[in-house]
Amino acid sequence: MTLLALGLNHTTAPVAVRERLAFPGDRATEVLRTLLRLPGVQEAALLSTCNRTEVYCRTEHPDPKLLVNWLAETQQIEPEDFEPYLYVHTDAATIRHLFRVACGLDSMVLGEPQILGQIKDAYQAARQAGALGKILSRLFQHTFSAAKKVRTDTAIGASPISVAFAAVRLAQQIFDGLGEQTALLIGAGETIELTARHLHQQGIGRIIVANRTFDKAHALAAQFGGYAIALRELPAHLHEGDIVVSSTASQLPILGKGAIERAVKKRRHKPIFMVDLAVPRDIEPEVETLDDVYLYTVDDLQDIVEENRQARREAALEAEEIIDMEVEHFLAWLRAQGAGDTIRALRRQAEDHKQAALERARRALQRGASPEEALELLAHTLTQKLLHTPSVQLKQAGSHERHDLIAAARELFKLT
Repeated sequence: MTLLALGLNHTTAPVAVRERLAFPGDRATEVLRTLLRLPGVQEAALLSTCNRTEVYCRTEHPDPKLLVNWLAETQQIEPEDFEPYLYVHTDAATIRHLFRVACGLDSMVLGEPQILGQIKDAYQAARQAGALGKILSRLFQHTFSAAKKVRTDTAIGASPISVAFAAVRLAQQIFDGLGEQTALLIGAGETIELTARHLHQQGIGRIIVANRTFDKAHALAAQFGGYAIALRELPAHLHEGDIVVSSTASQLPILGKGAIERAVKKRRHKPIFMVDLAVPRDIEPEVETLDDVYLYTVDDLQDIVEENRQARREAALEAEEIIDMEVEHFLAWLRAQGAGDTIRALRRQAEDHKQAALERARRALQRGASPEEALELLAHTLTQKLLHTPSVQLKQAGSHERHDLIAAARELFKLT
């Protein structure tokens, strides 16, 4: 039985290929059941995100072509259109790959935590579809444990590596907590949306979104329980912002030194943390000379991001060592399962021999044999049954010079 992983990701395939192999979540049950109908497939799980599609299975026939053809048929795409982008892992390599994916070591953003949640969703979908057995269930549980250990024992996720996240982390350092603070966000593009999301996750007290197009500001603010203002209203609300983050496409500064001076006075010199993520800049550089204003530009944050990226790379090396250890632990468990199956088979065989010997002894009693004779027959029959096959196998091992098998038998039965 083989553990097999087959898939493609952002490093091996362009988005045009990845999107054709993506599986919507509502198809998981149906798709997994067709996968289980493939010859030899005993267990299966499917991980599908914007950056990867991967099939994990426990199979008697570790032929990747079966999965390739299944993918082609299921997604109605010719094999030659995606096969060159695929990677295949078996057994220990499959275990290591899943652990690395769960820890964010195989992600576009090193150490990102979202993939672990996506793997948990894939696990739940496979469970609900009845596609998991003992081995894959244990593999996924061990994966979650390994990912938690990496997160706990390394700094893989501690350092922000996006300017939006870096801005929020800086705000947390300046203020004791964000729950009582108001964030004024200027713009409504991707960077501002990401900043709003991070602030919301960190429990920001209030969010105001200012944008030239009010409808866009309103749509973004509504996602996070905030409220929107038009850009022309900014001077009247600037003093409300404890945290001001700006990222627009304006070619001229939106906030000048005078406007911010007036806002600081209205705040009675309560500090303002300002982050200008725009290029060209939205906030006049002279603002940094003002007391009670902490101004950072995108270049300031890029330095932080690069330092943090290096910290994550160093943490990734530690994570790889943890993964090596966890892979060995899981392989040891797998080997123990193989021994367990053998032990159970041996016990079943011994039980069959016992029942046959007992039946023979009972018949002897029914024919008038004494209890002592019946016991002698039982002991002789059981001994012969238990030793016959091993004796034959050892004789054949001797004739074929299988000294390793003979040595193993001596060790197994503790023969002197």
